[in-house]
Amino acid sequence: MRRSLLVPLFMATLAPLHAQDDLLGLLGEEEPEKEFASASFKTTRVINAQSLENTAHGVMDIKISHRFGFLNLGISELFGLDQATVRIGMEYGLTDRLMIGFGRSSYQKTLDGYAKYKILRQCQSGCGMPITLSVFAGMSANMLEKEKTDWYAPDQEDYFTHRLGYAFQLIVGRKFSESLSLQLMPGLVHRNLVTTADQAHDVLNMGAAGRVKLTKRLALNAEYFYVLPGQTRAPVVDADRLNDPNPGYKNSLSIGFDIETGGHVFQLHFTNSTAMFERGVITETTGDWLDGDIHFGFNISRVFTLHRPKPKKV
Repeated sequence: MRRSLLVPLFMATLAPLHAQDDLLGLLGEEEPEKEFASASFKTTRVINAQSLENTAHGVMDIKISHRFGFLNLGISELFGLDQATVRIGMEYGLTDRLMIGFGRSSYQKTLDGYAKYKILRQCQSGCGMPITLSVFAGMSANMLEKEKTDWYAPDQEDYFTHRLGYAFQLIVGRKFSESLSLQLMPGLVHRNLVTTADQAHDVLNMGAAGRVKLTKRLALNAEYFYVLPGQTRAPVVDADRLNDPNPGYKNSLSIGFDIETGGHVFQLHFTNSTAMFERGVITETTGDWLDGDIHFGFNISRVFTLHRPKPKKV
């Protein structure tokens, strides 16, 4: 008799606990997990410009960039294919928000290094953040021999600090849909040594870029950098270009296609910029699209997973 009474009493004790577990489960389901927007752009660069994307945590990205000569060089130079400017670089994701990178260019034998950090991340669900906001900081060093530079006076001392330049950018953008991503890039380029007194050490600029997805593996990219007038001036300027906002230099414009093939991303593009790092692209572009000063080029990006972060405990 006593045993028959204990069983219902034990079950009655467990019932409130079971109900409490169900209630906690329901409360947990009411708070969805955060899902951040991804693949706004296929790589960390639009073409020359930094994109909204970072290299993932523990992943190394090897980049090979190549620019042929200007198309208007004609058949004697095979429309620029006989000439080449290259950059080889590496990027690594220290965390999901922070990446670092460095590279070496044949243009001015430049060494460059940089870091990019995501301050805000666009949410697709679980939070209300509508944009991605990143901050970028980079440094470059012109390693040409003094005799081959055009910004040293004959009797000027050659200090290493003269060769340094810095670039700072805010990158703000949004992935509006699976087919469209847009971003703005207000920035500042500082040059420790400039060629003439007419040039500013600090160059304010505004960049804009976008991506339109055409097919599952093909996308159209475009980017443009506008330099505020009166900040740069080439050492030698053509007489018919004295009325340019920045005589001797042009704003950088690039258009191209992303082709994804598994672990590789190929970028085929046309650009009037010879350099492939921020100081060169923004402040030293001399090509004029209207005159046919256009480089055909490509970027190749290949990623390798070096470290798999442990899954976070819930």
